[in-house]
Amino acid sequence: MSSAQAIPSDIPARLLLVRQEIAFAAEAAGRDAGSVKLVAVTKTVPAEVIEGAIDAGQRVFGENRVQEAQAKWPGLKEHHPDIELHLVGPLQSNKVREAVALFDVIETVDRPKLARAIAEEIARSGKRPHLLVQVNTGEETQKAGVAPGETADFVVLCRDTFGLTVEGLMCIPPFDEEPAMHFALLAKLAEQLKLKELSMGMSGDFARAISFGATYVRIGSAIFGQRA
Repeated sequence: MSSAQAIPSDIPARLLLVRQEIAFAAEAAGRDAGSVKLVAVTKTVPAEVIEGAIDAGQRVFGENRVQEAQAKWPGLKEHHPDIELHLVGPLQSNKVREAVALFDVIETVDRPKLARAIAEEIARSGKRPHLLVQVNTGEETQKAGVAPGETADFVVLCRDTFGLTVEGLMCIPPFDEEPAMHFALLAKLAEQLKLKELSMGMSGDFARAISFGATYVRIGSAIFGQRA
């Protein structure tokens, strides 16, 4: 893969390849390809390049930062109202109002203060994004997410104390460890908690994630090229 960002003309071919790989992985796992949703992650990707992916039929996208998303997505969503936009990066409590207004799915709920702020903003605005809890499966001190052993209690807190509907779990495995053990752990937690959505797997490991039940795979560089 080129180290330069993909030019728009490359994107349809890249998207087709990724979709084929998703379908192959799903088939190998005995699953319907339609049970896996591709989230095209557009961190640092300019709006005009994103348009190339939209023109190629992609409708689900992910952004890591609220501020960057605010600069690109309001106009894109106005022109393409069927877009589904995911927040896949950490969310600060002071950005909750903007996040709830812009994102259809927030994948990174991970602490009581944030859950409370989201609940208050949902009550204020009436807008109700889908919510996933981020689990720090590797228990890395530098990484956001709820510890695996605290996930069940946190999901109950979100539901019973804050009135939030948690639909699934998300993880980002440590880059230097075999991801399969982390995918297996997340899948086990989701099964125990009766949660239907699993966001796991990125450009280098999404086929393995699908074999463990991923319903969302977050893919950026395989579509848009390596980030600078």
